[in-house]
Amino acid sequence: MKIDLAELYDEYGRYIYHLCLKLTRNKEEAEDLMQDVWVKVVRYSSKMDDVDRMKAWLTTICMNTFRDRYRKDVRRSKHVMNQPDTLDVPILDLVPSDKPTPVEMIEQNDIQLMVQEKISLLDSIYRTTIEYFYVHQYSLIEIADLMKVSIGTVKSRLFRAKKYLKELMMDDTTVQEYVTA
Repeated sequence: MKIDLAELYDEYGRYIYHLCLKLTRNKEEAEDLMQDVWVKVVRYSSKMDDVDRMKAWLTTICMNTFRDRYRKDVRRSKHVMNQPDTLDVPILDLVPSDKPTPVEMIEQNDIQLMVQEKISLLDSIYRTTIEYFYVHQYSLIEIADLMKVSIGTVKSRLFRAKKYLKELMMDDTTVQEYVTA
């Protein structure tokens, strides 16, 4: 049995339009959505012979098309906005970025160098414990095995190392000025 697309449109066109209107709540968007739905219906018309319930099939196409358009619009709106004519700066420059700015990268680098310098001033036991834990990211068990001590000893060394490191950092006026500025 071959389905006539014109008859299909006559029978279900009004239903699909009202469904599109209900989904979009906007006449123009509903018309656009309906057009996309019927484009898909035409595209998949060869598979219509296998469809038992035509209204359900058309409803599914309509709902999926609406979801696809919605997702596409959401993705687009995250990156592209209408820019006012009076704005001197490109709008994308105003969108927050997850990437650090050059100034933030320099600050991170400076802080990293200060911390490394202070770590190098710690006693070797504390320095090694901190490096194993924070730099090499070994577990407490792995550190205990490497240093041939108990886990409790590793924990206390790590606690003391952080305490001494904090004291070294706070005693340095350059660090204090950098952190508080």
